Amino acid sequence: MSKESKIHPFFSILFFNFFAFLHAHTALQTYIVQLHPHGTTRPLFSSKSRWHLSFLKRTVSSEEHHSSRLLYSYSSAMEGFAAMLSESEMESLQKLPDVVAIRPDMRFQVQTTYSYKFLGLSPTREDAWYKSGFGRGVIIGVLDTGVWPESPSFNDQGMPPVPKKWRGICQEGQDFNSSNCNRKLIGARFFTKGHRMASTSASPENVQEYASPRDSHGHGTHTTSTAGGVSVPMASVLGLGSGVARGMAPGAHVAMYKVCWFSGCYSSDILAAMDVAIRDGVDVLSLSLGGFPLPLFADTIAIGSFRAMEHGISVVCAAGNNGPIQNSVANEAPWIATIGASTLDRRFPAFVQLDNGQFLNGESMYPGNRLSSTTKELELVYVTGGDNGSEFCFRGSLPREKVLGKMVVCDRGVNGRTEKGLAVKESGGAAMILANTAINLQEDSVDVHVLPATSIGFNEAVRLKAYLNSTSKPQARIVYGGTVIGKSRAPAVAQFSARGPSYSNPSILKPDVIAPGVNIIAAWPQNLGPSSLPEDTRRTNFTVMSGTSMACPHVSGIAALIRSAHPKWTPAAVKSAIMTTADVTDHSGHPIMDGDKPAGVFAIGAGHVNPERALSPGLIYDIRPDDYVTHLCTLRYTRSDIFAITHRNVSCNDLLQMNRGFSLNYPSISIIFKHGTRSKMIKRHVTNVGSPNSIYSVEVAAPEGVKVRVRPQRLIFKHINQSLSYKVWFISRKKAGRGEVDFAQGHLTWVHSQHGLYKVRSPISVTWK
Repeated sequence: MSKESKIHPFFSILFFNFFAFLHAHTALQTYIVQLHPHGTTRPLFSSKSRWHLSFLKRTVSSEEHHSSRLLYSYSSAMEGFAAMLSESEMESLQKLPDVVAIRPDMRFQVQTTYSYKFLGLSPTREDAWYKSGFGRGVIIGVLDTGVWPESPSFNDQGMPPVPKKWRGICQEGQDFNSSNCNRKLIGARFFTKGHRMASTSASPENVQEYASPRDSHGHGTHTTSTAGGVSVPMASVLGLGSGVARGMAPGAHVAMYKVCWFSGCYSSDILAAMDVAIRDGVDVLSLSLGGFPLPLFADTIAIGSFRAMEHGISVVCAAGNNGPIQNSVANEAPWIATIGASTLDRRFPAFVQLDNGQFLNGESMYPGNRLSSTTKELELVYVTGGDNGSEFCFRGSLPREKVLGKMVVCDRGVNGRTEKGLAVKESGGAAMILANTAINLQEDSVDVHVLPATSIGFNEAVRLKAYLNSTSKPQARIVYGGTVIGKSRAPAVAQFSARGPSYSNPSILKPDVIAPGVNIIAAWPQNLGPSSLPEDTRRTNFTVMSGTSMACPHVSGIAALIRSAHPKWTPAAVKSAIMTTADVTDHSGHPIMDGDKPAGVFAIGAGHVNPERALSPGLIYDIRPDDYVTHLCTLRYTRSDIFAITHRNVSCNDLLQMNRGFSLNYPSISIIFKHGTRSKMIKRHVTNVGSPNSIYSVEVAAPEGVKVRVRPQRLIFKHINQSLSYKVWFISRKKAGRGEVDFAQGHLTWVHSQHGLYKVRSPISVTWK
């Protein structure tokens, strides 16, 4: 989700007498305790759960029974458990044999139609949808805020039977029973224990939180339908953006693992959901949640996803919404597909016409936005001064006598965008102009406001405020333009999309790719209005949201299409196909833009997803789980750090001796020159998944300041699934200044001899430190 909240104030819950219990245990905190999977004390117990409880029995000193402290037992995503402990109990537990690591519970946040057409998918011609059977037979597991099962996007008419391998359940709970699942939504579970322990107060009273898989916030319903929603004709947001709504893999099955609540998403609950999802039999895991970059050995999502990858599950995660700050990309483990956000070429124009004749470009999804409709001319007011945040339009900050019947200018930031409109409406204002600040520049996330409103970019905001200062009685009207497609350059990088280089692992280029994440229309629950405000009484089956949360399920759905077409491919092969076929030009044939400049590799990774080409990539870069372990050794992680991530007890000295000059077989290339190093050599191997008797020739665009040499320059494949290797030498022609960091980028592409039938492209990032 976008940084400001369409992620709502988040949410309300019925955990009965729980908070009284919590008050009595204020000294306790949730910890995740990781154990050795082949611990020396394990054989002494008849079950893993009894083994896990034995650790608590030896450390819990209070009079209560030690079992009341246990929250979860983990066995698939990690060996260990989550429990409530005091600091002294945690320190005692740390000294026991078989304890690998203890981590405090962490809070993550969710990162938040037409997009299938924009990506070149069509049900009327033989394209990626037909080649993959629309994703049939594949199961996408989504970790999010829950699901609204009655949404038409989860209708199972025409869906095949539930796959025989499925071992999941439809967990019953508040307003949710087993009949809410079907052949589309084949499973649903909820995980509350970590959240309940961490939440020191009940949720907001004006939103009902369901103690079940049911979604009361909309985010999970939206992301799940984006990944795998069925076709819904005549879908719109109160008449705007109308058309047929479809997920990326409309033939795939989906399962919801509800881990996010009003206060966020806790790592103990996330790990419990991943633990169960691995056993349930999902093929793809989609996580539109995250936080800030973490070392891999401290990152619960990285640890759980390593185990998922070992089980053949593709894990797709949002890159985060902390862009355009450098090093802000999250979920950066090399076995995760990390997804940034891009724009579509669909707009909802809503111009501001000033009474001096000027027009300011804006956008809005207020339901009054019909072609050629206008609001009446109103007096403009921008309430500033004081310290109550009136320029941001906080609720209660706008004096009624100043805004009654007027069009109010509100600066973007701090509080939610739709909440500003509600504040204006509550104070008697008639309309709103939401003005971007220097932080947001021209970024244009739209909303379904509760009053006539439009959002304008920073350049327009500067002009608007100059006009306000130039006249004693400023006046304006909003001129609506409906829905417009194809008139703007796209895709472009969303400004909020998190950027590389990776903070903890710069030797891997992140994000991997970008996908549509701005103004995405998808399914919405019936307990919430389309603005997501509790006070919004309107109801609709669809609404618009923005964020890397929305980009992530696009790629999860595309991964499902590839898994359906190529069921034996590894998660690394699926990710390679998505990365090496990505576009670096927009629909006009020009470079993808990032604001007013061409996008760099730290913004787009390998490029913008192209599902049609991803289904038939020609060559793939495959990676075995063992290779990731060797890669962790090259990062100089300790033996215990590597064990915490992989459950493998390895000697890095031995591994690196056996794999001299090792470089991970990643589809992108990241070279770092430091300490005066002038040359680097990397090795890659590619597997032919195109046609037999194929010849590929290399094309290189060398990064500035670097000489690149590739051997061999041709790869001749005789058979399908044959692998060949090549080496690349990078020779630096310059040095970084003392204390400076410098970057350059290029690309390496293997081109098929038959008129470029396949083009297998790897971006190159070079850093001097």
